Amino acid sequence: MRRYTLVLFFLFLFLIFRPLFVDAGSGIHLLLQADTIISKVKIDTSSNLENKVIDEVIQSKKAIKKDKVEYLSKVTQYGFKDLFKNYSYNSSMPYASQVNPYAETYMQDYLNAHKDYLLKLRKTGKPYFNFIDGILTQYGLPKELKYLAVIESDLKSTALSPKGARGPWQFMPYTARGYGLVVNQNEDDRTDYFKSTNAAAKYLLSLYKDLKDWLLVIAAYNGGEGRVHSAIKKSGSHNFWKLQYDLPEESRNHVKKFIATHYIMETGNTDGNVANSNFNYSDLSANDSSAITAQLTDAEKKDVDSTEVSGRYIAEVIAKNISMSMADFNHYNPGFNNVLSTGNEYKLQLPSQKMDEFKAKKIQILNESVDQLLQSVKTDSKAGEPSKK
Repeated sequence: MRRYTLVLFFLFLFLIFRPLFVDAGSGIHLLLQADTIISKVKIDTSSNLENKVIDEVIQSKKAIKKDKVEYLSKVTQYGFKDLFKNYSYNSSMPYASQVNPYAETYMQDYLNAHKDYLLKLRKTGKPYFNFIDGILTQYGLPKELKYLAVIESDLKSTALSPKGARGPWQFMPYTARGYGLVVNQNEDDRTDYFKSTNAAAKYLLSLYKDLKDWLLVIAAYNGGEGRVHSAIKKSGSHNFWKLQYDLPEESRNHVKKFIATHYIMETGNTDGNVANSNFNYSDLSANDSSAITAQLTDAEKKDVDSTEVSGRYIAEVIAKNISMSMADFNHYNPGFNNVLSTGNEYKLQLPSQKMDEFKAKKIQILNESVDQLLQSVKTDSKAGEPSKK
């Protein structure tokens, strides 16, 4: 019995002090491993913080604070990762160079059937779009979402569906009440553009908190979250293009309508010829952004080195340490911070001389990035705490 007790005692001591001996003589090794360790912390912290801020915004009855709006605008833009190359549409760039080529055949039949009406609405709907943009911006939401009101109601505040959905955002009564709208025999806030758009912004944020993808949110807006989750489970994917045929046809078509409407409203074209994209999405999944590539000139390609990085490197810290402007860094490495924040690896590309500088300062850059990350997390967490009186 005594021997058994001693064995347990020494085993206990070993488990307690083992971390002190593992890699004890390899400080550099521990620093290099920090990529993986911090990456896990970042994912958990980002998800928890993101959900916390979304909950606060949804529940708030006052104007949203600027820091929260800026934060949400950064995290929610990634929700269009399976539609746009750089997560959002840039009107100054050719449509074909930034949109998923799957969209061409996907929206073609809808364009052919509704192009004349959509072109007309493109002219008459501008005041509505500007109004909706102003409210979506206050919630840190992508402006592209304004086109959801087109496919829901043709922007009509009096629109009423056979099932009882009403207003520009086609709220059912129980959903409307859940987001603060009054719906009774004497008053119906669903037809109030200001009130209903604010409610829609909160509802969209709620769906995004759950699904983290705007194409899936649009499908859920039509058919409910339950059907989207069933499609995710059945397909084993969160990528709309891979699970679309596991969705109800109406929900699948809702996404088609949204993409086609966005195309016409932004370009004024009706041919849907967007296939000449230089961005290959064919193997891109919800958790893999490695396909994002920089558009370099031939001269730049001759003097570029690359290396795979993961963990919590921050673009701004790298650029500062290698004396490179952010414009140049983003040119070589589009979407750098967004990709690493998902836990994926990124193929870092830099001019040869700058790559040598990066490799020489790699550990320093990582440590500085981690310090900045942890500081921002602390600041964001304190910002969300109630003031003490």
